[in-house]
Amino acid sequence: MRVGVDARNLVPSLSGIGRYVLEMCRALGEQGHALILYLPEAPHTPLPPLRGCELRIGTFKGPWRRAVWSMTALPKAAKQDQLDLFWGPAHRLPPGLPVDLPTIVTIHDLVWLKAPETMRWQTWLGERAFMVASLKRARHIVADSEATAEDITAFYPDAAGRVDVIYPGLTTLPPPGGRPLIPMDDQGQKERYALFVGTLEPRKNLAQLLQAFASIPSSSLSGLKLVIAGGQGWRMGDLSALISHHGIQDRVVLTGFVSDAELAQLYASADFLLMPSLYEGFGFPIIEAQSFGVPVITSNRSSMPEVAGDGAVFVNPDDSAAIADAIQRLHSDRELREQLGELGRLNTARFPWEMAATALIQLAVTQDTSARLQTRDVH
Repeated sequence: MRVGVDARNLVPSLSGIGRYVLEMCRALGEQGHALILYLPEAPHTPLPPLRGCELRIGTFKGPWRRAVWSMTALPKAAKQDQLDLFWGPAHRLPPGLPVDLPTIVTIHDLVWLKAPETMRWQTWLGERAFMVASLKRARHIVADSEATAEDITAFYPDAAGRVDVIYPGLTTLPPPGGRPLIPMDDQGQKERYALFVGTLEPRKNLAQLLQAFASIPSSSLSGLKLVIAGGQGWRMGDLSALISHHGIQDRVVLTGFVSDAELAQLYASADFLLMPSLYEGFGFPIIEAQSFGVPVITSNRSSMPEVAGDGAVFVNPDDSAAIADAIQRLHSDRELREQLGELGRLNTARFPWEMAATALIQLAVTQDTSARLQTRDVH
């Protein structure tokens, strides 16, 4: 098939949704589909080679010009390219596409409705303005999880018959490497640590996590460190000041943004992953950690139990005492860590990118699509 993709999420440095778009396009291209990736401006960092993918790069820099691009240049180009399918991989479908062109929009989460207090107001406004219209336009709607699908149909009952769940895939990280990140003890040995991975923002619930960690005496954790890996998001202020307020600055390590090789290094030696988020549409760090045999402590709400399967301990993210109890339990019980680690490895087999790409195309294989293909072949 000839697939047009709104690839605006490939412009900034890759993380989260940008990685999802990249991996899905890679898998679709490797399955023999021809993709046209529409970008409002050149990527900030070079993209890796993608088989079967042609880039159409505009000159619309910045968020406001990008919005203009999505309503003008993007649909105009899509009309001219004789597409068999148009895919909006991140909550958006442009107006003005041909009415007979099959369209799919992927919805990763409904943070703007489920946890609006954790968002920037600009992002909230953008979701409200564009997601609702995109849901109405789309012939098919893809949700990253059953939890997100249920949220969509609860808020938008008219979408119920058009929503399908397609799990994202697990990206294989490179071999561990990069700058030294793992704490060392006085003898030069790697210290034990629990790991948090994610953008530093309110939805990730770092305030409760730090409170929980601070409530446990260091002696009860045999000196276990907390390593926080992620770039600065918003409304977290000075995280170092919050850590100092709890008096745990000697027990917490802030790495900042890490490369894939550095992330692999952190996963490879972690005792367990901590992800007590308030809300997640999927939660990539869960399956990334599990692929290294690392057990997980995560929240008992939204998509997290569904994604983690049997390889996790689940907690109420609003209860710092419950988070602290889970940390102590997993720290002290090596047999439980090993058991959950093995169950987590098995769980990751549910998430191949190839299966996700195949499922996406199958949604679009309709009589209308077949007719478009036949018409194009004739001409």
